[in-house]
Amino acid sequence: MATSTNQASRILKGVRILSLALNVPGPVALMRCQKMGATCIKLEPPAPAGSPPGTLGDPLGLYNRAAYDVLHQGVRVLRADLKTGQGQKVLHKELARADVLLTSFRPSALRKLGLEWKALHRLYPALSLVAIVGAPGVRSEEPGHDLTYQAEAGLVCGLELPTTLFADMGGALMASELVLAARLHQLQTGKGMRHAIALSEAATYLALPRAWSLTTPGAAVGGGHAGYRVYPCKDGRVALAALEPHFAAALAEAVGMTRFQFMAMFAPETRHVIAAFLLTQTRQQLDQLALEKDIPLYTLS
Repeated sequence: MATSTNQASRILKGVRILSLALNVPGPVALMRCQKMGATCIKLEPPAPAGSPPGTLGDPLGLYNRAAYDVLHQGVRVLRADLKTGQGQKVLHKELARADVLLTSFRPSALRKLGLEWKALHRLYPALSLVAIVGAPGVRSEEPGHDLTYQAEAGLVCGLELPTTLFADMGGALMASELVLAARLHQLQTGKGMRHAIALSEAATYLALPRAWSLTTPGAAVGGGHAGYRVYPCKDGRVALAALEPHFAAALAEAVGMTRFQFMAMFAPETRHVIAAFLLTQTRQQLDQLALEKDIPLYTLS
C-alpha cells in the first residue's frame, strides 16, 4: 500500500520527546521532530533572578524572541530548576513518560543533574538519549559556539561573520537524524541507547567540499568555472549556476560564444565575455532568458 508524503513525514507520530536543550541546535532539532509527528515537551530553567516579567530561561528567547516563538510552535514548554528537589521531581515525571531525551549540556553538567547515561539507562531502560555537545571526546568540556566551530572547520573567511549558523543548523539536522535512529533501535530491541552529536563535527562535515577542493578559490564551484559565479548585471546581481556541460552550452550560446568547448569555461576570457554580456541585461531579461534557455540562475537586487 502506498504511503502519502504527508504520512511519511509524520514518521515520529506517537513518540514522546523531552528536551532540555537550549539556544539554537536543540530547539531546531525539536522543531523538526515535532514536524515529523512527535509529541515534544521542553523543560526550561526559570528566568534569572531579578528578570522582568515574561523573561525566558532559554537564552535564545532573550536575544531573539521571534525566532524562539517560531521554534516552539507546537511544543509544550515547562519550567523547573533542575538543581532543586522540586525541579528533579518534574524532570523524572516527564522522563518516565518519554521515549527520547534531548540534551545540550556538557557531560559534567549531566552528571551533576543525575543524567549520566548509566544512571539514566538503569532507571529508564527503554529511554534513548540524544546528546548535543560542542566537541567530541576529551574536548567535550571545552567552551565553544557556532562561530568557533565554523572557524575551526575553515568556514570563517576574513573579518566578516558567516551568513548563517552552519554548525548549529547542521548539528540540529544530525540530532533529529539520531532521534530516528534511536527510535528504530527501540522498535527493534525494546531498549534505549545513547547517541551524541558534536557541533564541531557538524561544521567539519559541512566543510567537506572545501576539504575536497570543490569550493576552494579557483576550483569548479569556487569561482574557477565561469558559469558558476555571482556577477553584476544591469540593475543588480545574478547567481549563475550553469555548471553541467548542457547548462554551460546553453549559457555559451546565450552570450554569443560561437564555438563552445566545456573546458573553455575555466578560461579567464570566457569569464570576461559572460561578465560583459550580463552587464547589458536587466534582472527581468535574465529571468526570461533562464526560462527560454533552461539556464539555472537567480537574480538579486
